[in-house]
Amino acid sequence: MAVMIETRDLTYTYPAPEGETNPPALRDVSVQIEKGSFTVVLGHNGSGKSTFAKHLNAVLLPCGGAVYVDGMDTRDEKLLLEIRRRTGMVFQNPDNQIVANVVEEDVAFGPENLGVPTAEIRRRVDDALAAVGSSYTLMTFLTSILLGLCMGSGAAVSMQYGSGEEARMRQSVFQSFVLIAGMALALNVLVYLGLGGILWVLRVPEKIIPLMKEYLRIIFLGITATFLYNYFANLLRAIGNSVVPLLFLAVSAVLNVILDLVCVLVLHWGVRGAAAATTFSQFVSGIGIGLYTLKKFPQLCPKKEDCRWDKQNLATILNLSVMTSVQQSIMNFGILMVQGLVNSFGTVIMAAFAAAVKIDSFAYMPVQDFGNAFSTYVAQNYGAGQTDRIRKGIRSAGLCSAAFCIVISVLVCAFAAPLMGIFIDPAETAILAAGVHYLHIEGACYLGIGILFLLYGYYRAVNQPQMSVVLTIASLGTRVALAYLLSATPLGVTGIWLSVPIGWALADAIGIGYYLKKHRAKYAVQA
Repeated sequence: MAVMIETRDLTYTYPAPEGETNPPALRDVSVQIEKGSFTVVLGHNGSGKSTFAKHLNAVLLPCGGAVYVDGMDTRDEKLLLEIRRRTGMVFQNPDNQIVANVVEEDVAFGPENLGVPTAEIRRRVDDALAAVGSSYTLMTFLTSILLGLCMGSGAAVSMQYGSGEEARMRQSVFQSFVLIAGMALALNVLVYLGLGGILWVLRVPEKIIPLMKEYLRIIFLGITATFLYNYFANLLRAIGNSVVPLLFLAVSAVLNVILDLVCVLVLHWGVRGAAAATTFSQFVSGIGIGLYTLKKFPQLCPKKEDCRWDKQNLATILNLSVMTSVQQSIMNFGILMVQGLVNSFGTVIMAAFAAAVKIDSFAYMPVQDFGNAFSTYVAQNYGAGQTDRIRKGIRSAGLCSAAFCIVISVLVCAFAAPLMGIFIDPAETAILAAGVHYLHIEGACYLGIGILFLLYGYYRAVNQPQMSVVLTIASLGTRVALAYLLSATPLGVTGIWLSVPIGWALADAIGIGYYLKKHRAKYAVQA
């Protein structure tokens, strides 16, 4: 094999204060590393491992001897860019790989060090972030279908767990797993066959379609992994264990960050690398939580006699799962339609929306999970017939969620610009201004979505998932209709942002009104 890296009598001594001397960190090191081989350098702290590695991509230059990378002398400044095109360095701590204060600058770091012209770097960064940002909304819609099915089956298992029906619960696990696995497979096939049509509906700008296709062809593989994680996570939550799903999610997130850096900065795979890192991380968490659940909670593992189709049990699962899936998919389909409208305003608004939506989603994610936990609590008590505990839970959950939403609203509105600055270069003033404008409108109204998540959870838990669908249609129907109507007025893109909290408020009014009406009628009958 050809020699890729060679050191000849490499010696290096770190600079010392005037009048002092340091011992050599490396002395007369000679080694050859062949192309395609794997080499491990072992040694205790301070033995010179990092010093040696930093010579291989010319971060450090020899004090004595020489280093050659693919035949190029690292001391030749003219060859520096070519050398760094062939060698990279991955540090053991992910935070050491983050070299800039904002995402845009971090993405630009690689091509900048490869000598790509500034104008070309700007074009590549904008296109890549726009492609990945728009893909996020599409993937959220697709996975929401499976998430809804998993949440619905989790509610069924939670009710049966609360009522002590273990045999029926195991049967539900078998039936729901087969049902949702089949749906995940069908969804995977459909999205690959219809990718071109999907991008046309989203009105994706022509120049970033190739990047989006490249990214989505890999990220779509993660649909199965998303099903596995969400299915077993909802099973565990159904029996009151919400810590383990969080741990596996954290492992996946950290692994995703590390692999993103490796695939993009070291392997130079671009958006393909980002997609591959995400997909692999999802499979790690999905398979991992599945194996953990089957081993640690045998009461959830179907026995041979449970692996059969029971029409009555299947009807219960389908009622909860399909309705919850319809609710989730309608919600995200509405967001997808809004994404198409946003795309029509150009790449500045696209980039602002992509960054602001991530901040938005992160800000209210805790109340979404709070709504799911509340749903599990209500479902278990509904199965056990503990209506008094449900009423107490509603009061406590409402107060906690409202307090949290108000605090988050204040923080997001106050720090909208610094939050956008995490993703966007300060020089991109137009993108920053559009994102801050979005967050000032949405961020002020998180109380609306906090209440809505509790209503979704409540109606799913008391076996009325159709009411969750009604609320979703009210919220998203209003949002989409108003977004298209108001954006055509002088309000422009502001009309799109205003449509969101209006939709939340309408759905909240319907959900609370229906709850009060049902309970007044119930007490009137009892009286």
